[in-house]
Amino acid sequence: MPTTKALLLSSIVLLATSSGCTTTRGVALRPDGTPGPQECPAKALEVMRYLKLRVGDAALVELDANQIDARRISLYDGPIESILKDDLGTLEATTRLYGQVWTSGPQVVIRYYEAHPPDSDKVPICAVARLSRDQMRKLPESKPGMAILDGSIAAAYIVDAFR
Repeated sequence: MPTTKALLLSSIVLLATSSGCTTTRGVALRPDGTPGPQECPAKALEVMRYLKLRVGDAALVELDANQIDARRISLYDGPIESILKDDLGTLEATTRLYGQVWTSGPQVVIRYYEAHPPDSDKVPICAVARLSRDQMRKLPESKPGMAILDGSIAAAYIVDAFR
């Protein structure tokens, strides 16, 4: 009887972890491994209004603080620290952006959840990294759980929800 109970419990744990398809921050993943929709928290929307950040506002960022000005960069699933190259609303250049990277889909997805301005406290935000013309597309030599991109710069766009 104890063996049956242990088997049942382990099956439930396995089912719960695999069928949930969630990753950090409770984001559900789509079948291709990219993150699904996610609301921007009310506190982040309030802070962005205060900072005069409007949906669509954008500024250039160094995608990875550890790979500045690299011709090719390697990004891994998990947390990321980026650096603003230009002012974004009242956030000045050199502000650090903290977020999450997903590399499972055909393109890298980066969502930013916090900004840390110089000489100030971290504040919640909602922003995404974007580049036009498929420039966030992984290079063919990328391995599972990571992505190689040409260049280290993208634009961080303010959003009111992650879609």
